[in-house]
This record gives sequence, structure tokens and C-alpha cells, in this order.
Amino acid sequence: MPFRSPMADVEIPAVSVTELVLGGAAARGDHPALVDGRTGQTMTYAQLAHGVERLAAGLAGAGVRPGHVVALFSPNTLLYPVVFHAAIAAGATVTTVNALSTVKDLQNQITDSGATILVTISAFLDRAAAVAGQLQEILVCDAAEGYRSVTELMATADPAPAVTVDPATTLAVLPYSSGTTGVAKGVMLTHANLVSNVVQSQQVVKYDPADRVMAVLPFFHIYGLTVLMNMALSAGATLVVLPRFDLAEFLGALQDQRVTRAFVAPPIVLALAKHPVVADYDLSALEVVFSGAAPLDGDLAQACATRLGCVVKQGYGMTELSPVSHAQVHGDPRVKPGTVGPLIPNTLARVVDVATGDDLEVGRPGEIWIKGPQVMRGYLGRQSDTDATVDADGWLHTGDVGLVDAEGDWFIVDRVKELIKYKGYQVPPAELEAMLLGHPGIADAAVVAGHDADGEEIPHAFVALAPGTELSAQDVQDFVAERVAPYKRVRAVTFVPAIPKSASGKILRKDLRALL
Repeated sequence: MPFRSPMADVEIPAVSVTELVLGGAAARGDHPALVDGRTGQTMTYAQLAHGVERLAAGLAGAGVRPGHVVALFSPNTLLYPVVFHAAIAAGATVTTVNALSTVKDLQNQITDSGATILVTISAFLDRAAAVAGQLQEILVCDAAEGYRSVTELMATADPAPAVTVDPATTLAVLPYSSGTTGVAKGVMLTHANLVSNVVQSQQVVKYDPADRVMAVLPFFHIYGLTVLMNMALSAGATLVVLPRFDLAEFLGALQDQRVTRAFVAPPIVLALAKHPVVADYDLSALEVVFSGAAPLDGDLAQACATRLGCVVKQGYGMTELSPVSHAQVHGDPRVKPGTVGPLIPNTLARVVDVATGDDLEVGRPGEIWIKGPQVMRGYLGRQSDTDATVDADGWLHTGDVGLVDAEGDWFIVDRVKELIKYKGYQVPPAELEAMLLGHPGIADAAVVAGHDADGEEIPHAFVALAPGTELSAQDVQDFVAERVAPYKRVRAVTFVPAIPKSASGKILRKDLRALL
């Protein structure tokens, strides 16, 4: 039997995502929309609205038409939302490109998405130029000899294009995700998907115009795109933008810009909880740290909250869900460690036994399935992958193992495919990772499936030590053995300088497995 959100359904307006996000922007006038966290440069809401309108006209003049795909290959900048929404306003679909993409990654995404125009920055032209032959044009957000800039296009006197979209069927964005099945695939998200998730999520995140929101999570990732860029701007909040995470720069921006809410991934929560340099900054304006993109251990969340004197919350989602399905509610005084909160409005979920496919009751872990207006339309050009992820009844099979308690709060245990099978027992890597992070001498850790001499799976820990700490592999194994059931013990340890992570903060387990 499906579980339902404890919150009332909300009405989803039948508008484009740009109409939803920027419909009230011009009226907000000089209120700051975006602030550069490095320089303090500010873009007001009036400037944002004008820039989107002018660039939409410029892109139309450059040949962008409804049905075209524009690739956006950039770190977070003040112009990122301008380019994104201008392309949408010109009728295009935007495919967001990971800033860390290699030339091969870029070639594959341009080919697969069918993008005709690439918008980038001059620092990325060493990679972008390699795909010029696949494109009609490359534009830059700053300046580079031989390339037109978006500011040149914004200088046009042409009228803005009058584009009508069907929110239910028109694709707004094509982010790429490995999802639950293999290689990166284009996730088809319609205007209705994005609009739905902004409206649904606002009921739990609850931005208002007084909020100053840290935007260090990449806008090219669906977490940054929806929860930061689109949600904050639709509510009139101010985004403090950084192009990448650097701890000192991040802390300086939190302090100098008096940031009230920081949306991060677990590695940043870990730094805030443990790194000594945090004590050198005045973070008294910070009210909420919200973590997503990967599981956050309850003890680590509490350690961060205690140190900073703020609230630490988390949520859950995936690219294929636009991305949010669960979130701890802003302003809820309850402190329940480890939960990702309740289902957001208009959302149903099931917990399904991985082996039998049977529905499970409260308190029992199984694969989480989701149904709601935020569920993707499918994977671009990959019907078999779509069918393997979204069933005939519209349930998206997340590939994540979790459970719901009697109060309607959800807990994520691990990925179905990342569960380690040790002598027939299922061992969740996330549980062991949280345990390891509780050791004061361990700066970071990850656990993957290794193999013993007989070829059987075992929990293999990769450990990055805190500066000045000396631990042996046996010390690490003993620490875990004292705290877990015998079958969950770490059976092998490899020390590494750092745990490899994606830009969104997810552990790159394939890179670690390659070291075995």
C-alpha cells in the first residue's frame, strides 16, 4: 500500500519554468537576486529580468528556435541563470554540462542531446573548442577572441520571441545522470516537472525574500538547478554564488555576505563539523545548513549543528525526480537524526522487498519507489532504460534502500547496487562510512565491495586520515568491530590522501574500486 505525503496537495500552475521563476522578477526591482561571493558584484532582480529578455531575443537572432537544444557548460556565475532562462524563453531545451567533463564526455553529451549551440566560459574553451565541429556556434559568457559573447547578443534591439510551450510535454532541461542503470543518460524533464518540484519543495524549504542563500553547489546539477537557482529566485531570495568549493573562500562568503541558509553536500557538512579553520569565521548569521545529494549521518549532522549553533537538515531526491521527493521541513522543531524527512506534497511512495517485489510496512527497509508530477518523462532515446526505471504504472524505482517510521519520516539506508553481500548478509556501506567518520582521527572515509582470497565480497574501507594522525589498518578494523554486528565488520583497509567525490558531493566508488 502506498505511503502518502502528510502535507496537503498543492496546485501546480500550467506555466513554463521561466514564467514561474521570473514572473515577478521585474517588480522586485533593486532587490539583489545574485551576488558574486568572491567580488560582491550584484545583479538585481530587475537586471535579471531584463537580461533574460534581451538574451532571449539575441539567441532567437542567432537561430535558436523551439525544439532546439542549447548546451550550458559553465561553473556557477551571475550569468548562469540568465543564459538558462533566456534559452528557455527562446523555446529551447537546455542540456546542463558538468564543469568537470572531459572532451570525450562533452562530445558524447553534445551528440546524444543534439545540441546546436554551446554556451561556456573562456577558461573552458580548451575543451569546448574540440566539439566546435558538432555545433552551429560556441558562445562565451565572458570574452574570448574569435567567439561572440552573450553580452553581445544581449545588445540586440530585436523584440523578445513570443514562444508558447505545453508545460506537460515540452522539455525544459536535459541533465545527464547514470541513474540506476549504467552510463550517463539524458534525463527528460518537462516544464511541468520543474514547475511541480519548485512548488512542491517550497512547501518544505520555505524560502522568503529576506534569505541570503549560499550557492556553491553547481547549477549544472539538478540539486543546484532546482533547489537553489530556481526555487530561491522564484521566492525572491538572494543567491550568493561561488564557482567551486574552496573551504576558506566558502567560509569567507558565509561571513561577509551574512548568509542565512547554506545548501551543501555531506563533505561540506563534514568540513564544517571538523575542520579547525571554521572557528576563525563569524558564521552567526547562518540559521540553516541543508544537506542533499548523498546520505548524511545523524551524528555528523548533530556535530555540525552543535558547533555552528544552527539547524542542520537534509532531504532526498534524484535527477529523475527533478529532483526532490523528501525533505525535512523548515521550521519544524523536531530533531530526529538521520531522517530525510517526510514525502513532499503531491508525492506517493512505496517500500518494496528487493527479492520478492512485495510491499513492506512501516519500519522495514526495501527499495523506495516514487510516484508524482516530478517523475521524469524518461531517458532520451533509451526506452529500455526508461522501462527499467519507471514501470507501466508510473512508479519510479529509485534503486535506493530505505524505510519509513510511524511518524512518516523516511531514512535512506543505501543504494541497492552498492549493498555489499558478505556471506549472504547485506552490509550497507553508508552505515560503515558514518561509523568511520565518528573516529576523531579519520577525516573522510568510503566503503566499497572488495573481495577476499576466495573471491567473496567483503567490506573494504578507504580512509583519509586527519593531519597528524597515525592509525594502522588493524586500528581502523578494531574501531568498527567494537560498534557493529560481526558480519558488518570492515575486512580490509586502504589509506588514501583523499576520498574522490563528484562535484555534487557523491563518493566516486568506481574510482576506488579501480584501486583494488
